[in-house]
Amino acid sequence: MPRPRKCKRVCGMPLCSRFGPMDREPAGLVEMTVEEYETIRLMDLEGLSQEACAQSMGVARTTAQRLYNDARAKLARCLVEGVALAIAGGDYRLCDGESAPCAHRRCRRHGGCCHGRPCAPAGEWEEDKG
Repeated sequence: MPRPRKCKRVCGMPLCSRFGPMDREPAGLVEMTVEEYETIRLMDLEGLSQEACAQSMGVARTTAQRLYNDARAKLARCLVEGVALAIAGGDYRLCDGESAPCAHRRCRRHGGCCHGRPCAPAGEWEEDKG
């Protein structure tokens, strides 16, 4: 039996969830998870290291690195091949504004959920109830 997936903490949802070429029809669609988006935001926009990004999301550095590498590959494909990008889904919970450290510049208190079920605090595994 596989280990249950751990919810990653994200500080906010993307303002826009779909991107694509404006001068022609997209050559397909790439789906990026919300936690992949969060690693791009934390490392590229906020300037955090992989270690700080991982700490903010409540995951191991290797997990943050894998998410970041996957997100960059998806962004590159969109830019080079003219593929549309949709940001949705994943295993995450929104930051509650109290869990430290929060790396969002304008973090608001959010309620947390992971596919409609409560998530364990960052750093803890939730037993698979199903």
